[in-house]
Amino acid sequence: MVFAEQVDAALAVGRRAVSEGSPWSLSPAALRRAPFTPRLVLPSPNGSAIAAAAADSSAVVAASLRNAAAVGQWLGAQGHGTIEHPVGVIAAGERWPDGSLRPALEDLLGAGAVIAALLECGGEAPSPEAAMAAAAFTGTPDPRAAVAAGSSGRELGEAGFADDVAIATELDVSRVVPVLTSGAFAGAS
Repeated sequence: MVFAEQVDAALAVGRRAVSEGSPWSLSPAALRRAPFTPRLVLPSPNGSAIAAAAADSSAVVAASLRNAAAVGQWLGAQGHGTIEHPVGVIAAGERWPDGSLRPALEDLLGAGAVIAALLECGGEAPSPEAAMAAAAFTGTPDPRAAVAAGSSGRELGEAGFADDVAIATELDVSRVVPVLTSGAFAGAS
């Protein structure tokens, strides 16, 4: 809340906390229904923490299944994905109710999609871990169905948020490449 106030931004709330006064949430379906706001803080517990920690030493770009090709192509155009300019792709994951880390299939597939796109743009031989993530993505004939059947997808569907899974798994529908600059993501130029 303090950070949102400091940067004069609206603050997204939890999926179940959406109201007329706070229509923005981490729910993609709720965001589609919410009015436009020029600045929005999305307090993703893992993704935000990873981005903030990495920002001091690296350029940080946000990616998902929705913009994976655009991000991979942008990284390639910037000369990343080579021995001289390596890139780290992090699948942020989720948290179990007890707070322990839970791997997230959607994040693995998103990371794999970015790596596959970067390799198509001339990226050099990836690490074995990156190659496996790319293989997981390219070897999954229907990422949407896979995510919906995975633990996160089932959890969201059972809680009434199946639309969030459908929206989050729309492959390459966005060309925006969000780059972290001065504490906020903005589209790459």
